[in-house]
Amino acid sequence: MPVSTKPTPNMKKPEIEAFFERLSAADPHPQTELKYVNDYTLLVAVVLSAQATDKGVNKATEKLFKVADTPDKMLKLGIGRLTDYIKTIGLFRTKAKNVMELSRLLIERHGGEVPRTQEELEALPGVGRKTANVVRNVAFGEATIAVDTHIFRVSNRTGLAAGKNVVEVEERLLKVVPEAYRMHAHHWLILHGRYVCIARKPLCFECKVADLCRYKAKTTAA
Repeated sequence: MPVSTKPTPNMKKPEIEAFFERLSAADPHPQTELKYVNDYTLLVAVVLSAQATDKGVNKATEKLFKVADTPDKMLKLGIGRLTDYIKTIGLFRTKAKNVMELSRLLIERHGGEVPRTQEELEALPGVGRKTANVVRNVAFGEATIAVDTHIFRVSNRTGLAAGKNVVEVEERLLKVVPEAYRMHAHHWLILHGRYVCIARKPLCFECKVADLCRYKAKTTAA
């Protein structure tokens, strides 16, 4: 069974400061693991990544983005050929429809450019709160925090920002993460959850912030 994400007591302000200071020292300039060539391909990659791994998306888009890296080229490619490129990704048929429709709307409403606001992004097919936050952060340098399953788990398990749902966790993180670390907080947390604070058996014995973490059932190498 997966390790419970039952909220633990919240970290105190000095602990949160130290938490991000250490993550920052280990990786000063964290980056998304999704591969993209411009704002449009970033948006498409994030839409495709829902319920899929970044590795799987990158494998599919490596060839796709060589032939369709703008909304116009994607529409000319057509849904049939797009489907062939992304058929190894989960929910590929629905995602193909969303990509085609959002490409059309980008041309009709935004001159082919990716919009900057949360509202405009969320109005596009296949783009929800998390996707919009990722695009705003990576493409436009906005200090947003997109809460996925990894960040939800890390935030609750460590006591960094407990919440019953992703919106609660996001709002809590935006309040407690020091301003100096807010820009990269999303990537530090997602990478920490992906490779260290993993779901079934967190690697506490390798964790740089284990002494700050409020999770009681810490693991050992043995």
